[in-house]
Amino acid sequence: MTDDGTPAICSAKGCSRPAAWRVVWNNPKLHAPDREKVWAACDGHREFLSHHLAIRSFLRRVESLIPPS
Repeated sequence: MTDDGTPAICSAKGCSRPAAWRVVWNNPKLHAPDREKVWAACDGHREFLSHHLAIRSFLRRVESLIPPS
């Protein structure tokens, strides 16, 4: 969910599926160390988006958007 309560949509280009993951990242050349950017990811794009950021050393962590029951 977004801050306004609407479902988050996957950030992958062309994808319109609901997001289930937060892919948290930071580009140290552009952002202060404490700044975090977030991409939303569906189950199908979680690995792709994480890998894209990890090979650039931008990935911080991946978190579930779905709260534990």
